[in-house]
Amino acid sequence: MSIGDGSSSAPLESAAFPPLLRTLAVVLVVDIFAFALWSLPSLRTTTWSTSALVVFGIAVLCVVWVGYWIVYSRTRLEDDVLIQTWLWDKRVSAQDVAQLKLVHIRMLERVIAPRLLVRRRYGGITWFHACDPQVLIAFGERVAKRAVPAAPSTPPPAEAGAP
Repeated sequence: MSIGDGSSSAPLESAAFPPLLRTLAVVLVVDIFAFALWSLPSLRTTTWSTSALVVFGIAVLCVVWVGYWIVYSRTRLEDDVLIQTWLWDKRVSAQDVAQLKLVHIRMLERVIAPRLLVRRRYGGITWFHACDPQVLIAFGERVAKRAVPAAPSTPPPAEAGAP
C-alpha cells in the first residue's frame, strides 16, 4: 500500500516522542526522586502545613503522570482519523480539518518530535506529535484528497460545427 492511496489496511502507528526524549523524561523523573530522597532529612525538619503537603503531593503526581505519558504516548492513523494517546486522547477526522501545518526540524528530530498543527473547521487547534513523520504526512495526504474535488466522469462537450 502506498501511503496516499486511501485504501484501508493496517493503521500507521508511531511513538509520539523520539527515543532520546523519552529516555530524558525517565532520567529526569528518576533524578527528581533521587534529589527528594537526598533532601529528605532537611524536609523532615521543616514544619509542613496541610495545604503545602497537598500541593507537594499534587506536584509529585503531575511529574510522574506527564513522565509516563511522554514515554508511552502513541500516534496512530486509522482510516481518516488521527489519534494520539496523551494525558487526554487527541482525535481528529480528516473531514473536520480546515488547515494543517507540519513542523519538522530535521536537525533536532532526535529531541523534538515532528508535529502537526491541526485547525478544525468549527474552531479548535490541536497539536499531534509523532516520532515517525510519515504518520503525519499520510494524514495530510488524506486531508488533501478530501479537499480536492473528484474529476467529472462525463466526456467533454463536442465542439460546435464538427461533423
